[in-house]
Amino acid sequence: MFNKDRWKEILEVLTSNWFRTILTAFGVFWGILILIVLLAAGKGLENGIRSNFGDIATNTMFMWTQGTSMAYKGLPKGRRFTFKLGDVDAIRQKVPDLRFVSPRNQLGGFNGTNNVVRGIKTGAFNVYGDYPDIINQDPMSITSGRFINQLDIDGKRKVAVIGEGVRASLYDVGEEAIGTYIKIQGVNFMVVGTYRKNSNDGNAEEIQKEIFIPFTSFSQAFNQADKVGWMAITANDDSSITQLKEQIFTVVRENQKIHPQDLRAVGHFDLFEEFNRVLGLFKAMRWIAYFVGVLVLLSGVIGVSNIMLIVVKERTKEIGIRRALGENPWSIKLQIIMESIFLTIISGMAGISFGAFVIYLINYFLASNGPIEMFINPSVSLGVVLVALIILVVSGLLAGFIPAQSAIKIKPIEALRME
Repeated sequence: MFNKDRWKEILEVLTSNWFRTILTAFGVFWGILILIVLLAAGKGLENGIRSNFGDIATNTMFMWTQGTSMAYKGLPKGRRFTFKLGDVDAIRQKVPDLRFVSPRNQLGGFNGTNNVVRGIKTGAFNVYGDYPDIINQDPMSITSGRFINQLDIDGKRKVAVIGEGVRASLYDVGEEAIGTYIKIQGVNFMVVGTYRKNSNDGNAEEIQKEIFIPFTSFSQAFNQADKVGWMAITANDDSSITQLKEQIFTVVRENQKIHPQDLRAVGHFDLFEEFNRVLGLFKAMRWIAYFVGVLVLLSGVIGVSNIMLIVVKERTKEIGIRRALGENPWSIKLQIIMESIFLTIISGMAGISFGAFVIYLINYFLASNGPIEMFINPSVSLGVVLVALIILVVSGLLAGFIPAQSAIKIKPIEALRME
């Protein structure tokens, strides 16, 4: 099968008409190139979307209150209500598959009035009253000092962790922030840490301008008592927050005397559900890329098969002589199939190589000019290349099978008579 004479003959057949061979190979080259580029582009979009989710725990739901839409137990429709710490405790006790239940309070914001003062400098920032677990749900890099801890919660300490954007607004370049005081709506808080969050979306600058203080200190300083503005709830790794959220809503409705069928009273954003929806979209995109690429590749394979039929027709007399001299029909069939597979693989590998070069150029452009939002690091895995090679081998077999069958059907006596 791999003897020198056979391979010499294959090369002679394919190089006897260079122009025809190149045109035939181009169909396969173009099909595999389209497949590789489409898969790489899909991966780049997927990376961009994943990056926009940031480091946040995706198995998380955010929950807040809205007006009731149904009267219940003597309470009117349209009633406004507020979460309490009792709701948080009830959720933890009655829904055991939760990893974190973090109550949060919030004030201020970039579009609000200035709510933070240090010396003669002021700024409008989001201020969150949080528990220490929030750093596991909304990860951030502590650039100096520390984050809120349980002792801060228990002691109702007036301490704050500020973003690098807050630091740049309220402090001079190189000035130490740790141990200094900032005034939040007239209440002094000592800075114990600074942070930075990673993000590639348009909100990257804004999320550096946040301040985190202990939940208990927030409640005491701003007269919130046991009120909870909203919650961040994360399920265990072996559970889905999407499957657990109805249990959570049931607990809240019971605690707040909300009608069991009132679907409007509790607002929520299921990050896990959105994340899976996006992943499902990219899974569909990968199948579309394979479908389109394989169709284009199939057109190239049909071209290879047609050319091999022409080659067989041109070599009818040669095949007749070989048959007359006693050559095994399987040997002739194998010769045609090997020629087809060789041409398909060579042109396909050229397509893969050129596709890799195109991907390299795209990544070089992105690295030189900065990442494009929603499109980061387009690439294909080794598994995709292996799948492409398998497709090429199968395509070569299919392209050579019909011409090979045609070749062995030629009767020696009829072949010898042909001019």
